[in-house]
Amino acid sequence: MSPRRSLTAATLAALMLGAAGCAAADPADAADDCGPTTATVGSDDITPVSPPPTPALPVTVTSADGAEVTVTDASRILPVNLYGSIAEIVFSLGLGDRVVGRDTATTFPAAAELPLVTPGGHDLAAEGVLALDPTVVLADASIGPPEVLDQLRRSGIPVVLIDDEQTLPAVTLHIREIAAALGVVEAGEELVTRVEQEIDEARATAPTGADPLRVAFLYLRGTAGVYLLAGEDSGADAMIEAIGAEDAGSAIGISGFRPLTSEGLINAGPEVILVMSEGLDSVGGIEGLLELPGVAQTPAGEQQRIVDMADGVLLSFGARTGEAVAALAEAVHGTC
Repeated sequence: MSPRRSLTAATLAALMLGAAGCAAADPADAADDCGPTTATVGSDDITPVSPPPTPALPVTVTSADGAEVTVTDASRILPVNLYGSIAEIVFSLGLGDRVVGRDTATTFPAAAELPLVTPGGHDLAAEGVLALDPTVVLADASIGPPEVLDQLRRSGIPVVLIDDEQTLPAVTLHIREIAAALGVVEAGEELVTRVEQEIDEARATAPTGADPLRVAFLYLRGTAGVYLLAGEDSGADAMIEAIGAEDAGSAIGISGFRPLTSEGLINAGPEVILVMSEGLDSVGGIEGLLELPGVAQTPAGEQQRIVDMADGVLLSFGARTGEAVAALAEAVHGTC
């Protein structure tokens, strides 16, 4: 079994050769270079705007559920969703020292020691939230249940729901919505400029001039027996397309997530399989992954061309999205 490798920025030179460099390589040599790879961003932590902004409050904003919400105090912020993106944006806006709790997906070092309010992944416990005495809660439709959010509002806590579209263009929308709700609009625009530039630079590294690689994203939770193949509008398709590749699930007509089957995966024919790092660990690593239905029979499985990336980065669509796209492009295209 080939060891998993963590690529560095040095391989970007090979990436920039694009299709021409791939075409010139000997196929046997290319196969020797393939193998499990870990995509890593440059830093595990968040880079906030500087200097930290001072919220201009009160503000009244329209929550994603249509409610008009007035925020008068941003001294104790609780940002939660399934992806960790809301917390990532709040910290990137320079307001991390005001955050009082975190969701399961928020794992970067600056937030890792905060109290966890979603031990089940996407369910909030009202008692746990109330115990933190937040002055504002930021969430989206991925978190719930709705009854808990309603209970928080009845208790007098402003709850602002953010749009939950998981695409690259939506990242700047989310930044602006969060910045508006916290009264830091100027810091939001500064962050939007930085993130848009990083995304554009990352997308520019994608190879051109050849048939795109076909990449399949598998959502794995071996401890729960959950094995899914992603398709259109899953969020994974946006990341795959951003690096100039083709989403294998979308190509065979899958929308969202479908249970993994041998027939489906073999039909998708991925040349690369993309997974989250904890998901890969949950099935026993590369050897366990190759035992799942159809994996070993795909071109990706035959070459063990597997790319994993940290759960809190790959599908977060937060302020580090540009970094995530660049790291994924490097890992997918920088070998073979």
